[in-house]
Amino acid sequence: MADGISSFWGPVTSSTEWCENNYVYSSYIAEFYNTISNIPCILLALIGLVNSLRQGFEKRFSVLHVSNMALAIGSMLYHATLQHVQQQGDETPMVWEMLLYIYILYSPDWHYRSTMPTFLFLYGAVFAIAHSQFRFVLGFKVHYVILCLLCIPRMYKYYIYTNDYRAKRLAKFYVATLLLGSLCWLGDRVFCKEKSAWPINLQGHAMWHVLMGFNSYFANTFLMFCRAEQRGWAPKVQHFMGFLPYVRIEKPKTQ
Repeated sequence: MADGISSFWGPVTSSTEWCENNYVYSSYIAEFYNTISNIPCILLALIGLVNSLRQGFEKRFSVLHVSNMALAIGSMLYHATLQHVQQQGDETPMVWEMLLYIYILYSPDWHYRSTMPTFLFLYGAVFAIAHSQFRFVLGFKVHYVILCLLCIPRMYKYYIYTNDYRAKRLAKFYVATLLLGSLCWLGDRVFCKEKSAWPINLQGHAMWHVLMGFNSYFANTFLMFCRAEQRGWAPKVQHFMGFLPYVRIEKPKTQ
């Protein structure tokens, strides 16, 4: 905590603090850079949501973009307050979001349509209740990594069956931002003491937030392309202002 600035939220109750001095710029924001670094994720998810609604993609993608925004908002509240309740509001949506990705990835080939969403919903509900009663520190991280790993085989299958080079580029951007973001996260956790002696804090966890915002956007856009191919909507990857990729579709008139 910086000298002369008191905490509006009281003592830290979260199980994890990150490599950033608390309450440096405001008594209302504990970790300033870790808080504001979630803004790009919200903006990118909003862009994806508008594109999904405007072109009539399936509701699952609208829910996915909304879940990205909810996760980023929960992360902002957690890093701004460093309170246990807000930490749960960050970590529980992380699990819910991964369950949603699992549904989107695996549901097209699932023969019993009602069983998967029912199971995933109950799983998410049970986890939320358990997580509200018990503190899973290492267990939460292991659990989250396992959910992420479950998505990789299906993402790879979509990649190898996609011939469009622009769509493949989206998948490569997804992998690149994931790897780079993971390095930032690990560096911030493992070398915090060493970094604290540097004249400038590189804000590794804040960089993780920014990169994961782009990572989610690239993943969502790639999955929207693959789903549009499955539905026969003639998807094309185009770029907004020559930079930000998005999927444009042409539905048959009967749809």
